[in-house]
Amino acid sequence: MRASLLQIDVNDDESVAARRRRVADLVRDQAGVDLVVLPELWTTGAFAYEEFGAQAEPLDGPTHEAMSKAASDAGVWLHAGSIPERAASEAGSSSASGSASTSEAPLYNTSLVYSPAGELVAAYRKIHRFGFDQGEAVLMGAGTELVTVRLPETVLGVATCYDLRFPELFRGLVDAGAQTFVLPAGWPERRRSHWTLLAQARAVENQAYVLACGTAGTHAGVPQAGHSIVVDPWGEVLAEAGSDEEILTVDFDPAKVATTREQFPALKDRLLGLETPRR
Repeated sequence: MRASLLQIDVNDDESVAARRRRVADLVRDQAGVDLVVLPELWTTGAFAYEEFGAQAEPLDGPTHEAMSKAASDAGVWLHAGSIPERAASEAGSSSASGSASTSEAPLYNTSLVYSPAGELVAAYRKIHRFGFDQGEAVLMGAGTELVTVRLPETVLGVATCYDLRFPELFRGLVDAGAQTFVLPAGWPERRRSHWTLLAQARAVENQAYVLACGTAGTHAGVPQAGHSIVVDPWGEVLAEAGSDEEILTVDFDPAKVATTREQFPALKDRLLGLETPRR
């Protein structure tokens, strides 16, 4: 397979509408690859908390329209990163500050995955919300369901940014059949070493590929880490971006997951987390 990770520069000088048009064109430029991946909350910026309510949209909103058309035009599978989603029941209401509270059937940090025909085939509401009782953690609701997407060549396991710190989520995705983890993020520069370390750890412990796509630039005053990364099932880094906006394109062999799990069958020795421990 060939994948392109679009490490988008998210900055305060570009409007959401302009960035949406620009990114759609970048997706179209990837015609010929199999899978395109965008970062987390690239429309608003992952740390632009005050914009979440104002920029929130339903699943069939303007970002969906643009990304569906771009995926279809390019003929690619597209993980379109994530958007601030306003649940259908909340489409016409918000709090006085322009954002929903968790008691009002809140906003969600929702990832969108499209087929080469432009069909929305999966939506994942981020389970682990960042902020320690601030920001995303209070402005957005928590998802409850693991999401996988079956491609002809591999099964994607979908996670988002802060999820990377919770290995049990990835174990659950492996149990659901995942072979390739796709993770959009808005990871801050000050914790970039964790980003690389955790991406490799999730690959090694689950014997799966990790395709982790971050943002570049500075938004809401927070410099972004960039350094989107592709890791193979042995933990080897196949490709890594720099700090600026960049398109990271890499070829990888999905069959290597099965081969790795056969050659070094560590997953078969799992005991904890299983309903019936093996003896």
